[in-house]
Amino acid sequence: MLLEVIGQSPPGRWLRATGGGLRRLLFALVGLLESDLRPNTIPVLDGVRALACLAVLFFHVNWTTYHQHLWQPLHHPLASSLLLVGSTGVTLFFILSGFLLFLPYARALLDEGRPWPSPRRFYLRRALRIWPAYYVSLVLLIVLWQPQYLLPEHWRELLLFVTFFMDSTPETFRQINGPYWTLAIEWQFYLLLPWLALGCFLLLRRLPSRRRFPLICLSLGLVIVYALLVRHWGDYYVDHPQASLPLLPRSALNVVLFFSYGMAGKFLEDFAVGMLIAACYTYGRTVKPAGLLMALLRRWSLALWGLGGGLLVGMAVWHLNHDLGAFSWLNGLLPLYDSLSEFGFALAYGSCLTGLLFGPALLRACLSWRLLRWLGLVSYSLYIWHLPLIAYFSLHIQPWLSGLNHWLVYGCYWLWVVLTALPLALLSYLLVERPFLKLGQRWLGGGRGSAPSPGARQELASARKR
Repeated sequence: MLLEVIGQSPPGRWLRATGGGLRRLLFALVGLLESDLRPNTIPVLDGVRALACLAVLFFHVNWTTYHQHLWQPLHHPLASSLLLVGSTGVTLFFILSGFLLFLPYARALLDEGRPWPSPRRFYLRRALRIWPAYYVSLVLLIVLWQPQYLLPEHWRELLLFVTFFMDSTPETFRQINGPYWTLAIEWQFYLLLPWLALGCFLLLRRLPSRRRFPLICLSLGLVIVYALLVRHWGDYYVDHPQASLPLLPRSALNVVLFFSYGMAGKFLEDFAVGMLIAACYTYGRTVKPAGLLMALLRRWSLALWGLGGGLLVGMAVWHLNHDLGAFSWLNGLLPLYDSLSEFGFALAYGSCLTGLLFGPALLRACLSWRLLRWLGLVSYSLYIWHLPLIAYFSLHIQPWLSGLNHWLVYGCYWLWVVLTALPLALLSYLLVERPFLKLGQRWLGGGRGSAPSPGARQELASARKR
């Protein structure tokens, strides 16, 4: 009786109406996210993208709390290796970009009936994907927290942020917002990819499609070798600012380093690993679905997954030894770390991704979980915004928690991330990312009302069967 009276009272009616409105809002939001997931032809990659973002977020929370002396990595070095290896989630992002963006070019190279992807469509889609959320966050972070970049003496640095070259000078590298430098790497790869694919096409255009696959793999292998050489020599010349080449003065060498290396390399080996997986995926699924390559990849998919996981653990141990000297027996390998570590992580993640793409359906189903795919949908905004919010908590809120148990403070970091970073990422996706993505679909004729191409229909059908 009491509950009925309360339910008929004005506050009770307001609660029922509000609850109904919240449910309708929640259902509408779920429907919107589901509609945005449907066009994706390889659903499992949404989950992989979410894991890459979570790895970076996990690293930044753990790295911040380590510097706040909430825990000590050297007390449990093996566990700490895994806690601090999340920074290499960036490597997985780069591999995913290489895989997804090279797929249409791989199809055009390996299937003579496929049209060549339009450069205009490619660049417009990439610009509408990366620019809006980045520029909105850049303006807000500068206005709210770092207004010094609006002063004339900092306009040069601001120009580098606007043109996506903030990874190339020490004044801008990892400034304003730590993850920004990786967006510069991504954008520069976007500019380069159509030209790399065109170079492959010009080399292979006289060959029949059945003979192109090994030469594509060889070409991508040469790209990896080039990237490793640039990383090796780039590390040396960045660490030795007075060194120069016999026929190239240091001023000219600095220009070359600005575009080819930056401050930490251009990570072309990571993108090339993703492109190599895309070539194998296309060849196995489209050109030779009953061939030897497809049979081997399916048979050994779980072994590839396990090999990648084991290599990732080994690289994590090496990574912690390089940063904190946790494993003295690895000190002899320290000179090789800067040149080979990134490629080692790329091989680890690439092996796991290959095993996932060609592995059993149960393995893919685990990473196709709806909540994980929704997180992958908003992962770009989450990636942009999480570190400034973690830094704000560390500077302005954690001092009020002094005296509490250190693990309780660590839990407060994660509570803060859940309550601030996730809602802000969703808001950024809905208000900034999504409208521009829909605008691109309308401009390029890919909106809801347009019929998919035969190739797209075939991909969607095969994805549903998988």
